[in-house]
Amino acid sequence: MTSPEPAGRAARRERLVALLLAGVAAVLLFSSPTWFASDQAVVGGAQLFLGVVLAGVAAVLYRRATRA
Repeated sequence: MTSPEPAGRAARRERLVALLLAGVAAVLLFSSPTWFASDQAVVGGAQLFLGVVLAGVAAVLYRRATRA
């Protein structure tokens, strides 16, 4: 069996994944007005929804990583 990785390494990885997801969410949220301006509101709405979901997941992961 493999040994579990140290808690510090796991927390660092979770924090980095959270920051990556937050960056992707920011790009999705800030670029969504482009879709609304080009009369593709469905794509813009889906992009907004996905951006909010990713931001929420990033917040949960970041809080969990910094609380440990």
